[in-house]
Amino acid sequence: MTSTVAEPEFVAQFEAAIAAKDRVEPRDWMPEAYRKTLIRQVAQHAHSEIIGMQPEGNWIGRAPSLRRKAILLAKVQDEAGHGLYLYSAAETLGASRQHLTDQLIAGAQKYSSIFNYPTLSYADVGVIGWLVDGAAICNQVPLCRTSFGPYGRAMIRICKEESFHQRQGFELLMTMMRGTDEQRAMVQESVNRFWWPALMMFGPPDEDSTNTEQSMAWGIKTHTNDELRQRFVDMSIPQAKILGVTFPDPDLRWNEERQSHDFGEIDWDEFWAVVKGDGPCNAQRLAHRRKARDDGNWVRDAARAFAAKQQQEQEQEATA
Repeated sequence: MTSTVAEPEFVAQFEAAIAAKDRVEPRDWMPEAYRKTLIRQVAQHAHSEIIGMQPEGNWIGRAPSLRRKAILLAKVQDEAGHGLYLYSAAETLGASRQHLTDQLIAGAQKYSSIFNYPTLSYADVGVIGWLVDGAAICNQVPLCRTSFGPYGRAMIRICKEESFHQRQGFELLMTMMRGTDEQRAMVQESVNRFWWPALMMFGPPDEDSTNTEQSMAWGIKTHTNDELRQRFVDMSIPQAKILGVTFPDPDLRWNEERQSHDFGEIDWDEFWAVVKGDGPCNAQRLAHRRKARDDGNWVRDAARAFAAKQQQEQEQEATA
C-alpha cells in the first residue's frame, strides 16, 4: 500500500521497520519514492539477467565439447530463471513485466554496462563466469538482507546459483591455463578486456552516485559502490595468482596501511558512454531483445484471447 499523502502512523511503522532491519512486504505501506527506487533497481537487475544471456549464448553452438555445451546451456537457463524471479518481485510493487520490458527497449531503463561488451573468444565464457559473476556475487550477497522481502528472498537462490557459475568459470579457465600456449594467451587476452568493465559493474564512484545514500538509508543497499568494488579487487587478486594471469593495471599493489589493494583510475568516460548507449554492443543487445519480444507477441495474444473466451463462457453460465 502506497500513498503520496501518508498517515503519520504509517510513516512511523515504516521507519521503525527499517530501523529494526525488518522486512517491508508488498502489502505494507511504503513511501512512493521507496517503491519507485525499488522498481528501478529490481528492473535493472532483471534486465541484466535477461540481456546477460546474449554474450554467453553466442558460444553455445561453438562450445568445444558436449560437456561444455551442456554446462553453458544450464548456466544461460539459470540466468533466464533469475530474470523471472526478479520480474516477479517487481510485479509485487505494481510494475508489470510487459511494461518493464517496453521501458527497457525504449531506453528508459538500463541494464548492467558489462553486457555491452562482445564475447570474442571461448575464453570469455570462463572469464565472464569468474570475473563478471564474481563481481555480481560481491554486489548481490548483501542484497539477501535488503529491506524489501520479495527482493531479498529472490536473491538467496540467485546468489547460490551465481556462486556455482563463478566456480564453473574458474574451473574452465584453470583447464585452459593447463593447456597450450595458445589457450593460455587466449585467457590472458580475455582477462585484459574484461577487467576494467568488471570494475565498472559496481556503478559510478560514491561521490557521483545519486541514489546510494538514500538506498542505504532505506536498507535497500547495505554497502556503497566503492566498498563493493574494493572487496571485489581484494578477492580477485589471489585467485588470479592461482590461475597464473595478471590484471592490466600497473597501479595495482598492496597497501599495507589500508590492508587492501590500491588500483588504477577507472575510465569513467567509457563507463558513462556505455550507460548512455554508446558501447560496443548496446544497439545489438536491445535489437535482439526487441526481436524476442515481437516474436512472442502471438503467444501473448493467444493467451489473452483464451482468457477472454473463458471469462465470456463463465459469465454466460452465470446468467443462464
